[in-house]
Amino acid sequence: MARPLQKAAPTADWAGAIAAIFNAPIAGVMFATEIIMLGNYEMESFGAVVISAGMAPAVSQAYYGAYPTFIVTSHDMIGVREIPFYLLFGLLLGVISVIYIKVFYGIKDFLAAINLPQHVKAIAGAFCIGLIGIFLPQVMGDGYASITEALNGHYSLTLFVVLIFFKILATSITLGSGGAGGVFAPSLFIGAMTGDAFESAVHRLFPHMTSNPGAYATVGIGAFLAAVTHAPLTGIFLLIEMTGDYKVIIPVMFASITGLFVSKALLKDSIDTFELSRRGVDLFIGKEMSILQAIKVKDIMRKDFTTVNEHEPINTVSDMIINGDGLCFPVIRDSGEIAGIISMQDVKAVMLEEYIKTVVTAGQLATEDVVLLNNLDNMKTALERFSINDQDEIPVVDFLNHKKIVGMLNRSDMIAAYIRAVMQ
Repeated sequence: MARPLQKAAPTADWAGAIAAIFNAPIAGVMFATEIIMLGNYEMESFGAVVISAGMAPAVSQAYYGAYPTFIVTSHDMIGVREIPFYLLFGLLLGVISVIYIKVFYGIKDFLAAINLPQHVKAIAGAFCIGLIGIFLPQVMGDGYASITEALNGHYSLTLFVVLIFFKILATSITLGSGGAGGVFAPSLFIGAMTGDAFESAVHRLFPHMTSNPGAYATVGIGAFLAAVTHAPLTGIFLLIEMTGDYKVIIPVMFASITGLFVSKALLKDSIDTFELSRRGVDLFIGKEMSILQAIKVKDIMRKDFTTVNEHEPINTVSDMIINGDGLCFPVIRDSGEIAGIISMQDVKAVMLEEYIKTVVTAGQLATEDVVLLNNLDNMKTALERFSINDQDEIPVVDFLNHKKIVGMLNRSDMIAAYIRAVMQ
């Protein structure tokens, strides 16, 4: 039991942190489950998460009082006729969430490609953020004070749009240049500003069909978080617990789910999984497939294999097969390149013909049409290659030189490695 609890500790820490900061224990549990554990429900981990999400705000409230980071007032939805506006609002949030992710990683890649020392990049990034802060101090820091202002409708439509753009830019430069920070608080800021900008524009056109100022900013906090992290329950419950009013659940549900669908339709990954996806790590394919993709051929192949020169007589090869521990042997040319493989099945045809055994060479009898792996392939690829050709061993060649053999992968070794990974 110690191992699952030990693995659950970092996840439980995240749950407790979110729960304490926003005075939202259920949102803390949802955050850990949807974002950190990616929806994988395991009782040992989930139990630790629930305890942490419950204890953290209890301790925080005992010391600071039962106050969230910023106060969000409740807003009433006018009625069913306002639902289309929240659906449209969710669509806008989904598009902006994709822009946020693309700009964030685009700037990060741009700064990473600049050939400068890391401390120089950090200084340059801080300088750029300082310039932005001179003209737009609202984008500095976590932005919670500015969110409170937005919830009360104190900004103009133009300023809302400017703040959205520069908050995305400032966050991207900060993290891309090596500065400290995260993407959670900026998501709340962008969602609130987008909500007020949307409300300002729509209210001018339909003054009697939209809620009072601040309603869409409130919904935007949870809905944009849901869209950018692909975690709808986290966004919904965070907003409900911060407002303490279940009336907000209807508009935030519509906006969150619409934003999520639009975001996923335009971009498969969330802001948390985008980087891993670019590295070839797919977190949504299941535990078994993840194991197969994580184990590399180079880590389980046999490096102490025996090769056969193509000019070697079959008489010698048959002795090697009988006395050796391999099932098949790679046949190597004088240049060192692989010419094929030879196995007991190949030798059987001439075993009873003594005169042939001294005349025919390994190169003449070897199977040239060989299924190969390279050392950077994963176990999933290896399993597919084994299914193509029913053989017990496959030669492994170098990734940069497909003629140079560097190992042999045995079917039984591959199965044993998979079982060890599952047990761990």
